[in-house]
Amino acid sequence: MTKPFQFQVQCQCRSTSARVGEFHTPHGIVHTPRFMPVGTLANVKTVTPDQLKGCQAEMVLANTYHLHLQPGEDLVAEAGGLHKFMAWDAPILTDSGGFQVFSLSDMREISDEGVKFKSPRDGKMINLTPEKSIQIQNLLGADVIMAFDECAPYPATRDQIKNASDRTTRWLERCLKAHTRSHDQALFGIVQGGVYVDLRQQSAREITSFDLPGYAIGGVSVGEPPELIAKIVQAITPLLPEDKPRYLMGIGTHREMAQAVAAGMDLFDCVIPTRLARHGAVLVRDHSQVGTTGENRWNLKNSKFRRDFDPIDSACPCYTCKNFSRAYLGHLLRSQEVLGYSLLSIHNITELIRFTQQMRSAIINGTFAEEFAHYLKPY
Repeated sequence: MTKPFQFQVQCQCRSTSARVGEFHTPHGIVHTPRFMPVGTLANVKTVTPDQLKGCQAEMVLANTYHLHLQPGEDLVAEAGGLHKFMAWDAPILTDSGGFQVFSLSDMREISDEGVKFKSPRDGKMINLTPEKSIQIQNLLGADVIMAFDECAPYPATRDQIKNASDRTTRWLERCLKAHTRSHDQALFGIVQGGVYVDLRQQSAREITSFDLPGYAIGGVSVGEPPELIAKIVQAITPLLPEDKPRYLMGIGTHREMAQAVAAGMDLFDCVIPTRLARHGAVLVRDHSQVGTTGENRWNLKNSKFRRDFDPIDSACPCYTCKNFSRAYLGHLLRSQEVLGYSLLSIHNITELIRFTQQMRSAIINGTFAEEFAHYLKPY
């Protein structure tokens, strides 16, 4: 009998640890490396499922914490699960809610049992435990679900980080016991440890001691400088099993993804494509002006674009770039037309997915280190 989740490494870069793979799930194949758009409340903001397919999205995220608060996992299950509820027939990943809960620093109380917090919607006390997080995710029905972890802030003391990392390991064991849908939902473990390499190494050893379908590096992009993220990713990725998908959580700039791919990571997610769009910004590439993040962002509301009738990027295949000018998009944004936010989101999502597709092609062609050299320079 074929396993519902399989990961196959198809080829690897000769001069880096970058690799090309296929992650098989019950709802389709994810070709890695791949950027995954974030759809917190079972929708990628301002973008329809058909438009997402047009962006070449293969897997999207939804959020356990937010869906528990509204509309509730019971309702989603009654609707037939997330795939039917949001009309997305491709793979879905749900995060555990840990990151959102721990960002409520003045509203929650952490213990070994779990996290108690006040709902920001109605003030009701909610007790989110590893078991509850898994129960919610089992009802939501995503292809990949994440273990409940403690995401420590930056900066934090070594003791705080160690306590959070140790608790994450203990919680993973409870998540596994609570998981009732291993036949059609893959549970990924999350490596914690902050910016301390030795604590990260210990966490990686502990998390990978559980035989899971995949593994993630979490607790990055929480305020630390990008050079520390790169240091952690380069040190910890080799400790994750080669025959399982590797997911770097919350990362989505060109340079961060390129450096992570070079280290051997496969999957990425970030809210920046739609968040930037709502502020009138688009992601563009200009190799002559690569900054600290390895990317450029244009604010199309700026006056210099008012009579600019070129597309955002003439090489971009997205619906927005094929049909609309910078001038028109700027007009929509200045008029606060929802269509403007939608069109910018389509471009930004396409750009980051296209970037990971191009890295994939370069790895296959044996040209990754050369083609992406400007992104791989040390910070």
